[in-house]
Amino acid sequence: MPVASPYAPRLDAIAIERREAEVLGGPTVYWVYGPADAGTTILAVHGFRGEHHGLEPVVAFLPGVRVIMPDLPGFGETPPLTGRRHDIATYADWLDAFAATVAPGAIVLGHSFGSIVSSAAVARGLATPRLILVNPIGAPALEGPRGVLTRLAIFYYWAGARLPRAIGTWLLRNPIVVRVMSEAMAKTRDRGLRAFIHDQHHRYFSLFADRDVLHDAFVTSVSHDVSEYAERITVPTLLIAADRDDITPIEAERVLAKRFADAALVEIADVGHLIHYEKPAEAAAAIRDWLP
Repeated sequence: MPVASPYAPRLDAIAIERREAEVLGGPTVYWVYGPADAGTTILAVHGFRGEHHGLEPVVAFLPGVRVIMPDLPGFGETPPLTGRRHDIATYADWLDAFAATVAPGAIVLGHSFGSIVSSAAVARGLATPRLILVNPIGAPALEGPRGVLTRLAIFYYWAGARLPRAIGTWLLRNPIVVRVMSEAMAKTRDRGLRAFIHDQHHRYFSLFADRDVLHDAFVTSVSHDVSEYAERITVPTLLIAADRDDITPIEAERVLAKRFADAALVEIADVGHLIHYEKPAEAAAAIRDWLP
């Protein structure tokens, strides 16, 4: 049975609408949260293997803000883009086109892998007044505190892409492997919250279209990081980082913040790479305090 979200009462009070748009020759499915006449609109980009549900806890603490949240191509309800490799250039092109079609002038927010996509798109010219990066991938993944685990992940996704299709897909969607990933990322000791996090990953972490798009996205996630684009980003940028993030250590986030022309860094304590699940109220507060 699904585990009830501790954030459901807040989210239930916010209007939500599912929509579709034609972007780069294919449909993109997205959700609109909050009032149409809101003074602030945020375009939010989810992380690797995720889809729009992942950032909903943060949305729950942003009443009065309009949030537009698409499923990335190849994940959730959005199909892969036809005839294109799902690399950083494709994802940046897609985000630029989606923003121009659905949310021109919106503030852009990216979480984890979404921080790479958002930074790449903004560095290449996506027009936004501000940029928000939550759990930004601020340094090469192989240099993180769990570089050995990253190498194991590389082998895992390589095997999933090379084994016979049925076996490879089974491996990539294996619920035991998904649970191990979830256990490794969760830092909270709250049993109810951990149960919710594991249930979210169980329900949504395997909704990728096929193993090919998943492998493309994984290679992109470990081949690029926000530091590549920081010096070309001139808009005010907010980094919301965790002091126990196993992917990018907080020291690297502090270095990253200095590479932007105009950046603020908010450090959230006692949490890792799942700020959006474990500390959404703190993330939302940081966003509200930073907005003009």
